[in-house]
Amino acid sequence: MKRILLFFIAFAFLACGDKDKKTEGVFFAGEIVNPTSDYVVLYKNEIVIDSAKLDDNNRFYFALDTIDSGLHHFDHAPELQYVYLEKGDSLMVRLNTVAFDESLVFSGSNEDVNNFMIEMFLNYEDEDRLVNSYYKLAPDIFSSKIDSLRNQNLNELELLMEDGNLSKNAYAMAKASIDYNSFLFKEKYPFYHRKRTGEETLHELDPGFYNYRTGLDMNNKDLAYFRPYYDYMKYHLGNLSYMTCAVNCGMDMDNQSVNYLHLNKHKMAMIDSLVVEKELRNNLFRNVTMDYLLKMHDSSDDCDKFISDFEQLSSNESHKEEITNLYRGIKNLQAHKEIPHLLVQDVNGQETTLKNIAKNDKTVFYFWTGSQKRHFKNVSKHIARLEIDYPEYSFVGINLRTGHPQWLSMLAENKVDTKNQYWGKDFEAIQNTLIIDGLNKCLITEDSLIVDAFANLYRNFRPQKKALVVK
Repeated sequence: MKRILLFFIAFAFLACGDKDKKTEGVFFAGEIVNPTSDYVVLYKNEIVIDSAKLDDNNRFYFALDTIDSGLHHFDHAPELQYVYLEKGDSLMVRLNTVAFDESLVFSGSNEDVNNFMIEMFLNYEDEDRLVNSYYKLAPDIFSSKIDSLRNQNLNELELLMEDGNLSKNAYAMAKASIDYNSFLFKEKYPFYHRKRTGEETLHELDPGFYNYRTGLDMNNKDLAYFRPYYDYMKYHLGNLSYMTCAVNCGMDMDNQSVNYLHLNKHKMAMIDSLVVEKELRNNLFRNVTMDYLLKMHDSSDDCDKFISDFEQLSSNESHKEEITNLYRGIKNLQAHKEIPHLLVQDVNGQETTLKNIAKNDKTVFYFWTGSQKRHFKNVSKHIARLEIDYPEYSFVGINLRTGHPQWLSMLAENKVDTKNQYWGKDFEAIQNTLIIDGLNKCLITEDSLIVDAFANLYRNFRPQKKALVVK
């Protein structure tokens, strides 16, 4: 096995830079430092292409006869990331799960586009924080700043193109990673501007504010599973639905508590009329229905009717099953029901259940993950304040989607009291059963009975004392 692996590694480097790509075979290999799973799984959209087991040196490889060129993603539970592959590629990746995205480096054919996309992925996280300070600006100033950020990234891409190592399709994918993140900021602007400024109505925009829309491809099959494009499409269609409803429905759309069922029916109709590409269309129908259920999280005739409409529009049976299971889960999390039977581990490796943790007490379960270090630090400070202001509650942290060693390391590094900290080994079971759709979600119980399974750690519990300073 080691000899075979060395052969393929040698083959990979020999093939690096071979622009002709005379073979259709694809070699994709790598090394994972601090692995959190025994396997790497390669996907094309929702379809598993192949899986590879890590060897004794934490290396893996895929040797494929052929592929459909384009965007793929690889999964090393609980993390995943994109990889762009074309026929004839020999590509290697190295990463450390302690900082999965930040440490990820590609080498070999198509290394340029893959490293650039990772750079844009990390860049967007920084830009998002920066742009949050821009939303209060006037539309023309905001638009100018967003265009400037976009042009900086496009200039980097053009420099990459000068080396001549990107195919036409690889260039299009790299450019999409820039464009749709930038366009998303502008789609968000009218709503975020109102929120940041406290204005009662949506700010009037110059007709040229949305000029980029004229070149949009609303049915790009190659981008249907690409996060920047998909996120943009969700927000764009929501924006169009909101504005159309404001003109045609006679509702006060400047009232921020607008009828959510009414608006989501418009979104479904908008998708049905504008999106033809099957997979993108189904993904968007799924998103709208799931978003509605997660925001309403109740059981009613309206929910039943909305789900029925979704089932008629969607042609994806797995999505229908997923929505059915989600609705069933919401029903099981209604007030006064017993908290679901789920296993977690304490820092000593002892298993216990959420019910056992919550018995004879008022308990708040909150959630965090190792990939969101900033969130973990912020929530730890918040909990320290709440424990003083709400002594009648036990605040219990449940870690998800993090390797066990990394979980223990983060607790130690941040000097967190481990008494009420637990690790969810089966993170998917916990996430799906408790319907954890955001890291600020918390679940409130009393004597192991649900009080509110859809509470928010910041909205439901606000610090009351200003004297406490957490460093």
